[in-house]
Amino acid sequence: MGKHNKHSNHSAKPAVEEQELEQELEEDFAQAAAADEASDDSAQEIKVNVAKEDVAEEASSEVEAASEEVAEDDAASTADKEAGNEQEDFKQRYYYLAAEMDNMRKRFERERQDYVKYGNDKILTALLDVLDNFDTSLNALAQEEDEKVKKIVEGITMIRGQFLQVLKKFGLEPVAAVGEIFNPAYHEALMQQEVEGKKDHEIITEYKKGYLLNGRLLRPAKVIVAKAKE
Repeated sequence: MGKHNKHSNHSAKPAVEEQELEQELEEDFAQAAAADEASDDSAQEIKVNVAKEDVAEEASSEVEAASEEVAEDDAASTADKEAGNEQEDFKQRYYYLAAEMDNMRKRFERERQDYVKYGNDKILTALLDVLDNFDTSLNALAQEEDEKVKKIVEGITMIRGQFLQVLKKFGLEPVAAVGEIFNPAYHEALMQQEVEGKKDHEIITEYKKGYLLNGRLLRPAKVIVAKAKE
């Protein structure tokens, strides 16, 4: 019986050792698997980080490209705006010069017309003295009863009329006076007289005739004006 127990102890020991060896192998496999898993996780993390860096770099490149494009667009817009301003300035200067040329042309045309209308005013003013002499002569001979004198008066009247018609062709017109209300733009009052039956400031006597040249006063009429009785 003692032999049998001894033999049982010898056979149980190798079984324990085999179990311990298997347990150690399982632990080694587990550690190796954990190490491999950790290594895989680390590699995966590295790949993720690299991918993130690549995405960040690509995004940065896209942002820089977009910024450059915006800058180019801004520069092009500024250039277009400056070109538009320059063109608008050129148009304004062109319109200004065109208006100046048109005004100059109109002014020259007015001056030419004025010269045609009033360029001979000095000659006509001098010829008014001749008309005045005709009028003075006719007024002096108006009361003569002698037939010869009357014939002379008729001749002088006819010559005066012809002479005045020639002057009218150049724009000369007499200023209306007797019976008109005094107008300082056309008449020069020498005196006032109280006269019954006349309006206040009505012209009652024309001392010297006045004349217009193409509507512009050449010489005012010298007159005597009525004054209403108080």
